[in-house]
Amino acid sequence: MEEKDFTILRYIAEEMHLTKAAERLFMTQPALTYRIQQLEKELDTQILIKNGKRIKFTAQGEYLVSFANKMLAEYRVAKDSLANMSSDVQGTLRIGAASIFARYYLPSLMKSFVTLYPKVIYNVYTGPSPKIMELLDTESVDVAFIRGEYKWTDPKYPITEENLCLISKHEIDLDELPNLQRIEYSYNIKQPIPSKFRPQVSVKDNMRSWWAERYSVPPLTTVMVDSYEICKEMVINDLGYAFIPETFINEGDDLHKIRLLRQNGETIKRTTWLQYKESSMQLNIVDKFVSFVRSQSFPPSQQSEK
Repeated sequence: MEEKDFTILRYIAEEMHLTKAAERLFMTQPALTYRIQQLEKELDTQILIKNGKRIKFTAQGEYLVSFANKMLAEYRVAKDSLANMSSDVQGTLRIGAASIFARYYLPSLMKSFVTLYPKVIYNVYTGPSPKIMELLDTESVDVAFIRGEYKWTDPKYPITEENLCLISKHEIDLDELPNLQRIEYSYNIKQPIPSKFRPQVSVKDNMRSWWAERYSVPPLTTVMVDSYEICKEMVINDLGYAFIPETFINEGDDLHKIRLLRQNGETIKRTTWLQYKESSMQLNIVDKFVSFVRSQSFPPSQQSEK
């Protein structure tokens, strides 16, 4: 077995779909199937069970996936250690980032860093914060940009903050809010994202607390969408009010905006954090990147999503 075979097994296990795994490997599905068949002959054991389009690993296949993940991790550590022995900042930096940070901040950040250290290569993973937390926890990434508050015992550093605002087409009386149509944003409206990581206090938790301090009846939610862009457009078209991050609101939107304050005067905000494991700082490339990020200023983005 070779390194590519380990990667093949990992991607099949992650996708549980041969065509999707083949796409990630830049292979055709028949070529991937042929390689699995060759591995089965080489090892004299069945790895996969196919039932139509569905696949399942045999017990031997599951063992090989575990072995492949271990070997890939050890190979990665070896490569990082060799790169770290050099006085130059070089090697592969694995970054995980919540989608909004990846969209509006990360590209320019990476460009500036690689200008300083041109021998750096990036592996970037983006997605919802719970999934990025999993990648960081399993050391699949070296550093992560996480939106929201998650339990984390290793170092974390605040990068940006977003105020949560109520937006409407026209000025509204807050006393009348329970009688008005609400457009609600939820990134997992289609399906929940399975993860052992959950925010300690979510934006929805803060919104519920803010609402409970003021009203004894639930909001009149009439529309749920999975994009702040859609949410804002509906408000612009006077279809209701919504709660969205202030950084998402442009000056030319012509919307009425109210920052959400708790009764104790506290502003409801969401923080984006730079998080990493202390052990990762032994790698020169990680140490330099963390120091670089902490030296930067991050102006508010014009738009913001999950």
